[in-house]
Amino acid sequence: MTHRSPHTVADVMTTVVVAVGLDAQFKEIVATMGQWRVTALPVLEGEGRVVGVVSEADLLAKEELRDTEPTMIDQKRRLAEYAKAGAVSARDLMTSPAVTVHPDALLPEAARLMVRHQVKRLPVVDGTGVLKGIVSRADLLKVFLRPDEELASEVRQEVVDRLFPVSHAGIDVEVEEGRVTLSGRVRDSSLIPVAERLARAVEGVVDVRCALTGPGASSVADGETE
Repeated sequence: MTHRSPHTVADVMTTVVVAVGLDAQFKEIVATMGQWRVTALPVLEGEGRVVGVVSEADLLAKEELRDTEPTMIDQKRRLAEYAKAGAVSARDLMTSPAVTVHPDALLPEAARLMVRHQVKRLPVVDGTGVLKGIVSRADLLKVFLRPDEELASEVRQEVVDRLFPVSHAGIDVEVEEGRVTLSGRVRDSSLIPVAERLARAVEGVVDVRCALTGPGASSVADGETE
C-alpha cells in the first residue's frame, strides 16, 4: 500500500519490542541487551505501561565509578550517577519518566524529541501509556527509501495538480535518487516558490530543483534569449 505524506510513527515503528520489568536484575538487563543487540530497554509495570527506560549509559555508571573514592562534593554533584552505580534492578537503574511518543505523532515530532532529549529510540505508547512499539533514528529515515516513482506520483498529485489545475499538464516532474526536478511553464509565477516548498515537504524528498517559469518568461530550453 502506498502511503502519502504525512507519515506517522505508526507507519515506521517496530511493533516487536524487547522490554524488562521493574524487578529485572542488572545481569539480566545486560544479557538482554546483548542478546537483542539494543542499547536501551523500556521498563514496564502492570499491563505493559512504560514507566522508564534503562540504557547502556545507566548501566555504565557501575563500571565507571567502581574504584573511585568520591569526595562529599562529588557525591552531591553526581548524586544520581552514584545512586545508579549501587543499583541492581531496573527500578533503580532506569531513567524515569521515559520520553515516549504516540503512534499518531508525525515523524518530525519524533525526530525533535530524539534530538531534544539526546536519545536514539523512543517507546511508542497509547493514551494510557501502554507500550505499542519502538521507533528509532533508523526508522525515521525509512521514508528516504521510498521509490522515485512513488515520490514523483505524490509530487504531481499533491503539489502540481492542486496548485496548477489549469497548467498542470505542461509541468514535468522528474525524480532521481530522491531529488525532484520541476520544469515547465505556469500561469501564476507567484505560486512557483510555493510549489518548491510543498515539494520539499513531501516525505522522502532529498532535494528540489525548481525550473518552473511564469507567463512570458524565456528559457534556455525553449531556445529563447532574454
